[in-house]
Amino acid sequence: MRKCISLINLITGATAEDERHRNADVAVLPVGSFEQHGPYLPLVTDTVVACAIAHQVAGVYPVMLLPPITISCSHEHAAWRGTVSIGARTLHQLVEDVAGSLRRSGVERLILINGHGGNYVLSNVVQEYTAAHGPTMSLFPTGRDWQKARADAAMTTDGHEDMHAGELETSLLLHVAPELVRAGNETADWVADDRPHLLTLGISAYTLSGVIGRPSLGTAEKGKAALDSLTASFAAHLRAVKP
Repeated sequence: MRKCISLINLITGATAEDERHRNADVAVLPVGSFEQHGPYLPLVTDTVVACAIAHQVAGVYPVMLLPPITISCSHEHAAWRGTVSIGARTLHQLVEDVAGSLRRSGVERLILINGHGGNYVLSNVVQEYTAAHGPTMSLFPTGRDWQKARADAAMTTDGHEDMHAGELETSLLLHVAPELVRAGNETADWVADDRPHLLTLGISAYTLSGVIGRPSLGTAEKGKAALDSLTASFAAHLRAVKP
């Protein structure tokens, strides 16, 4: 039987003494969300994805693993019960506060591992922070990183067609936490490629189920390949903040 990653192992169990010995000068901060992902994926899907990426990255590269931000900017999903959001300014300030605290303890560089596409403000956080402090913060994965992960995993869909709770997210959860995936993804495909007013109307204007994508194509094998691809892509971001 294939072993899955325990959810508790997706966050750090390190002690202060562990971090003293590690002496990392780069930290990784997973940023997830608490929002609807259709009837078969949990509200914590984006947090699980961000933590899975950060956990695997921390096993390969010399970085300090931080616990996740679990609620972020999910306002486009507000029509669904269970979704909880914070404001963009709150998320901006939270990340800046974390970065400032890290700097005071001697960790100068921070890479944000973002699991939710609606966290647009994180791009601004990185731009503003690096303008003030130099190239010491990065946002990962980028659109290019996700695109490469899809290609390396031989996924059928692209990021536009497969926007939410589709092939990619279903595959990642089937790999890292299959116990969280309920029955129903096999018949939940929903195509809504034309979404011109998503920011104004929210996702509920384009889907009845909360899904936009093809979750029926998700497999654990694709999830593993995508996660391995992202782990390899992380090296370029590490070089950018630590030349």
